[in-house]
Amino acid sequence: MAGTNPRAARIAALIQRVIASSIETHLHDKRLKNVTITEVRVTNDLQHARIFWTQLGHEGREDGERNRAKQALEQAKGRLRTLVGTKAGLRLTPQLHFVYDDVPGEATEIEDILVMVRKRDEELAKSRANAQYAGDTDPYKHDEPEDGEDLESDDTESSYDDYEDSYEELD
Repeated sequence: MAGTNPRAARIAALIQRVIASSIETHLHDKRLKNVTITEVRVTNDLQHARIFWTQLGHEGREDGERNRAKQALEQAKGRLRTLVGTKAGLRLTPQLHFVYDDVPGEATEIEDILVMVRKRDEELAKSRANAQYAGDTDPYKHDEPEDGEDLESDDTESSYDDYEDSYEELD
């Protein structure tokens, strides 16, 4: 698409601006209310332009509004192509193909999921703050000296003496 050809990328940006402004100023169609052009991709041969659009709809009526907007865009395709050709000054104006862009809706769903996850994390953190161990706080056994006894006392010396004695016997 437009990523490899700089001219196609410039024309795509121009088409996006022309169509977005034309929807507001030249097309006075109520069905196109709240329609946003999110992206335009032009083929490297500049023959076709895919125009991605989305629409902010009213709760519960999104599908019907989207279908009416799609119908309005298809009906206005010729007029929009003429406006693009005139304002862009292109010898050949690309064919326009309108594609509904699902990305904004999916992004909203992902945001909702993230909000739920954050809420669960907060609840888990609260329950951890008040949590207590089921057993001892430190379940590992530690060798602690009994009262007054030193761990490194005579045991080390006696084992060293035993070693010396066994070494002398070998000679």
